[in-house]
Amino acid sequence: MISSSNEDDRKTVHLPRPLVSVVVPAFNASPYIERTLRSALQQTYANLEVIVVDDGSTDDTSRLVEKMARVDSRIRLLSTSNRGVAAARNTGILASSGPYVAFLDADDLWHSTKIEKQVNALNRLSQEWAAAYVLHYIINKDDEIVCPRGSDVARGYIYARHLTFKYVGNGSALLVRRDVALEIGGFDPSYAAAGIGGCEDLDFELRLAARYLIESIPERLVGYRQHPGNMSSNHLQMGQSALEVVRRSLVANPQLPQYAARSATIATLKFAFWEFRHARNTHLSLLTLWSISRREPAFFVRLILKKGLRVIQRCHRLVSTTANGGDPPQLIRSRFDQDRVPSSVEPPNATAQSQRHLMRLTEADVELSSFPEPEQRGWQLSGMTGNALFWSILTDDSSAPLIETRSHTRSAHVSPHLH
Repeated sequence: MISSSNEDDRKTVHLPRPLVSVVVPAFNASPYIERTLRSALQQTYANLEVIVVDDGSTDDTSRLVEKMARVDSRIRLLSTSNRGVAAARNTGILASSGPYVAFLDADDLWHSTKIEKQVNALNRLSQEWAAAYVLHYIINKDDEIVCPRGSDVARGYIYARHLTFKYVGNGSALLVRRDVALEIGGFDPSYAAAGIGGCEDLDFELRLAARYLIESIPERLVGYRQHPGNMSSNHLQMGQSALEVVRRSLVANPQLPQYAARSATIATLKFAFWEFRHARNTHLSLLTLWSISRREPAFFVRLILKKGLRVIQRCHRLVSTTANGGDPPQLIRSRFDQDRVPSSVEPPNATAQSQRHLMRLTEADVELSSFPEPEQRGWQLSGMTGNALFWSILTDDSSAPLIETRSHTRSAHVSPHLH
C-alpha cells in the first residue's frame, strides 16, 4: 500500500515491508557459508527469513549454519540428500513463507542495501513485474574484487534481449515474487540429472522473462565468487549447460523472430567456445568455433588478431620488466564489503553496429510482448549424453531430442519440478 507525499498534502509514503525469503543452497560450503550468511543478515531490509538447504554436504556446513541459527532466529536449516542446486532451491521455495524469494549461493556476498532496493523497486510496480535483478563484481576467495562484470541492463519485457545478453549473470542477483516462481515451475533439476548442471539459473530466468516484466537496478550489489571447486569453475559443464538451456528455450518459444534466435545462438556458442577453451577440450572448442564461423565468419579473423595482439603485449611487458630489473608491481585490490558505497553503473560505449543490433532485439521484444501468451511446457531429457545434448544447436538442427511430459497454462501453480 503506497500513499504519496508532497509539500501540498503532507501525506507520508508508507511502503510495505513484506517478508523476503532468502534461499541459500549449500553443498560443502564451509569455507564461505558464514561470510555469505552474514551478508544476508546484515541487510538494511531486516524482515527476512534465511532458509539454508544443505544439499547432502559432507563437511561442516550444517554445524556452522546451526551455530549461526542459535544467534539469529531468522536462519532455518533444511537438510536433504545430494540432488543438485536446482532441487535445493526448489526445496527452499516450497518451504518459504514470504511473498518475495531471493536466491543467494553459499559462496557469494550481498551488499547491505541489495534487498531493500529490490523490494522498493517491485513495490512501486504492478504484479506483471515479477522480479528485479542487480549487477555484480567477480570476487576471489579473500572477498577481493577481481573485476566488474557486465554493464548492460534492460527492463520490462526482455526475453529476446536476455537470450543474447544474459543480463542477470549469476544465481545471487535475482529477487522474484514467490507465486511466480511456483507458477513457472521453479528450477529444472533435469540438467544436473544429465550431468550438465551449471546454468539452471539462466533456464529459470528465461522462463520468467518469456512471460513477465523484469526490473533492473544498475548497481553492483553482488559479489559473485569464482574459485576452484565451485560450479562455475567446471568450464566444460558450464559450456554444455548453456547450449542446452538456450536450445530448450528456443524450442519452447517458436514465436521468437528468426533474427533474435540467431543472435541468441551465436552469443551462446561464443560463451561455450571460451568455456571449452578454459577446459582445454580441443575437440569441443574446434567444433564450436566451426559452428560460429559458419554463422559469423569474421569471428575467426578477430580471434586471430586478438591472439596476436596479446602475444605482442606479453612480450612488451616481459621486455619492460627485464629492462627495469625488477618484478612487476603488485596489484592492490579493494574488498567487497558493506562499507562500499554502490553507485549507478553507466552503460558501455556502443558502436553503431551494436546499437542497431540492440534495437532489432528490442523490436523483437516489443513484438513478443504483444503475442498471446505461449503455453508453458515441461520437458525432460530423452537418453542424451555427451555431445548429443547440444549437437542440434551446433548444427542448426531444429529437431529437439526432448519429450514433452506435461503442459500447463498460466493458471497452474506448481509444476513437476516442485515436489
